[in-house]
Amino acid sequence: MEVAEGNVRPPVRALEVRQLVKFYRGATLPALDGLEMSIEPGEVFGLLGPNGAGKTTAISILCTLLKPTSGSLSIFGIDVLRQPARVRRLIGLVPQEIALYPLLSARENLAYFGRLHGLRGGELRDRIDQCLDLVALREQADRKVAGFSGGMKRRANLAAGILHRPRLLFLDEPTVGIDAQSRHMILENLGRLRETGMTMVYTTHYMEEAQQLCDRIAIVDAGRVIAEGKPRDLIAGAVGCGNLEALFLRLTGRQLRD
Repeated sequence: MEVAEGNVRPPVRALEVRQLVKFYRGATLPALDGLEMSIEPGEVFGLLGPNGAGKTTAISILCTLLKPTSGSLSIFGIDVLRQPARVRRLIGLVPQEIALYPLLSARENLAYFGRLHGLRGGELRDRIDQCLDLVALREQADRKVAGFSGGMKRRANLAAGILHRPRLLFLDEPTVGIDAQSRHMILENLGRLRETGMTMVYTTHYMEEAQQLCDRIAIVDAGRVIAEGKPRDLIAGAVGCGNLEALFLRLTGRQLRD
């Protein structure tokens, strides 16, 4: 425990977000409207919300891909806005869109992304093999990604996001549009990563995934957090809601969001 001038320093949070606001050009309403959240090291934190709630905007800002209109945010004590290059070395991103080169093989994709993170030689080869084994793609490693099924692409996408062993991993809808078997494998892989102490921010429209995987969740609507806590505690505190999906619909409504 660190001590400074006789005072005990509070532990550094994995993620701290305060009064985050984002207006897009020409918009009359903010995409984020005072968003606040904090995440402890080693937590799996679910960021849930209907379409247009602000989840993707928040992830883009946290990953240094987009600048907020106002607010503050830090990752492991590092100011994201002032030191984005330092932050990028600590984080990984598994985006909703497949972020792989289709004409390269899975192995070639991982080698490319590994070099971007400064990995070389034997260490890079070992990391690639470990990630391919984790996502069960070793036998298909030298096939072009263009020929992969949707589930295989999702698994390779995950491998690319964890290759450099980030301290904080952002996952934006990592199981969307795939079969039950691939979805089950990805969730198992995330469970293994959780056991290593990796901190994760997880967005999904599958409420059962969040209930199964996440230590805590925040439900976001109109750019604000409208509920936050452990899934079981939130469900227990909502009379008549037997699961997270029922609670989610009660809080955000049943009207379609396009």
